[in-house]
Amino acid sequence: MTVTGIITALIVGLVIGALGRLVVPGRQNMPIWLTMVIGVVAALLGTVLARAIGIATETNGIDWMELLVQVVLAAVGVALVAGFSGRSRTRRTY
Repeated sequence: MTVTGIITALIVGLVIGALGRLVVPGRQNMPIWLTMVIGVVAALLGTVLARAIGIATETNGIDWMELLVQVVLAAVGVALVAGFSGRSRTRRTY
C-alpha cells in the first residue's frame, strides 16, 4: 500500500464515519479521531461484506451499494461506541 492509498483510506474513513454519525439520532460525545477509526474499520468491513454477498463490483465510478453497506456499518459502530461510552460516564445516584 502506498502513501497515497493510506491517505485516501483515511479520508474515505472520515467521510464514512461522518455519514455514520449523521445517520445515528441524538448527540454522540466522541472525538473525531474515534469517528475516523470507526469509519475506516466500517469501510474495510463493508468492502469485505459487500464482496462476500456479491454486491460489490469493479466499476469505474462509485459503487453505491457498497457505500451503503459501509455507512450502515459505520452507523452501527457509532451507535455502539456512543452507547457504551454514554453508559460508562453516567453516574448513578441512589
